[in-house]
Amino acid sequence: MLMKDNIQQNRLVPELRFAEFENTDNGWNETKLIDVTDKNIKWSFIGGPFGSNLKSSDYVSKNNGVRIIQLQNIGDGEFKNDYKIFTSKEKADELLSNNIYPGEIIMSKMGDPVGRACIIPDFHDRYVMGSDGIRIVVDENKYDKYFIYLLINSKTFRTKVKNSSTGSTRKRIGLVVLKNLSFLVPQNKKEQQKIANTLSSLDDLLQAETERLALLKEHKKGLLQQLFPKQGEKVPQLRFEEFVGDGDWEEKELGDEDVAIIIMGSSPKSSFYNENNIGLPLLQGNADIKNRLSTPRIFTSQITKECQIGDILLSVRAPVGTVAKSLHKACIGRGISAIRAIKNNSQEYLYQWLISFEPYWKNISQGGTFDAVNSDDIRKLHIPLPNPKEQQKIADTLTSVDELIAAQSKKITALKEHKKGLMQGMFPKIKT
Repeated sequence: MLMKDNIQQNRLVPELRFAEFENTDNGWNETKLIDVTDKNIKWSFIGGPFGSNLKSSDYVSKNNGVRIIQLQNIGDGEFKNDYKIFTSKEKADELLSNNIYPGEIIMSKMGDPVGRACIIPDFHDRYVMGSDGIRIVVDENKYDKYFIYLLINSKTFRTKVKNSSTGSTRKRIGLVVLKNLSFLVPQNKKEQQKIANTLSSLDDLLQAETERLALLKEHKKGLLQQLFPKQGEKVPQLRFEEFVGDGDWEEKELGDEDVAIIIMGSSPKSSFYNENNIGLPLLQGNADIKNRLSTPRIFTSQITKECQIGDILLSVRAPVGTVAKSLHKACIGRGISAIRAIKNNSQEYLYQWLISFEPYWKNISQGGTFDAVNSDDIRKLHIPLPNPKEQQKIADTLTSVDELIAAQSKKITALKEHKKGLMQGMFPKIKT
């Protein structure tokens, strides 16, 4: 059971503490990061190689090498497995001091946020760190490894790292500075373990809920593939029973006068931008339609082309094809197109079909420095259209899955906030 502590007798202790440690003489000691590393292991605290020592010319195919951990793989408390590159075993042996192994901690020396850390997974026997990684091997005779990992990712220590970093656009911290940064550690290792076990159980729950979210997204992806006809076909692979005898779907161009209105954005002059919420929100491009919703960052007092609440938003450049819903009456810049269903067509059906079409934009977009599509590219898209009732049935089905995904995402966010709150209470505050 966690108990409140009033930090009596000048002891450094957290606000929340387990009862069995409450009335002991064991407080928390200020300890440097370098002092928790295992001195019996060579290179237990070391950064990645210089960039010139590990170049793109050293990369090899997946089946013949040792995986390189890049900055993109180091998530904020999680290992991101999407980005995969490899180097030869010979190169990995040459960079033996920069090898890192499953169960060890890797920390980022730059990026956003600087100093974030994750634990190396057991996907491979060993890895090679990229230049921006830092290997940390904890002395597990004295310290609980997972507890130290949590301390590194705690708000207090993260703030210390940020304040000790250099750089204006992208923060970076050097090893000499980092190793001398300190945090508070319980003298009693059992207290470390109790905190680690409590928070790791939350991590296990988060992992399970995250996997459930991934399954829901895969389910949605499968439905998108099955509920709309494949290119060149007249009916979908999966059709609701009540519509099986209705015959082939009609195919029209998206820009036909009885399908949809398409509004291409036009950016206002930069001198009219403002950050005081005067005028309309300005949606400029892909960054303003995150998570399939309009997320304006700035406002404009010069109105050019507008979208309405409920319009479908489509990014038309770098990258092309991201689809979102507008939550705002807004001004749309050149990187956005607004699409609005007309006649008897379902707006939600158009939205879901455009999501299903996202992978195909690369076959249409063109450009030198960055990909883009024009109004004709959008208007001439061939969209399959069943009767309005079937459109609505498909839309309702996919929307219901979207609602499950949104609810699951909120659950995960709430769990993360709960963990964040516990970490703030279970670690003593120290001046940063």
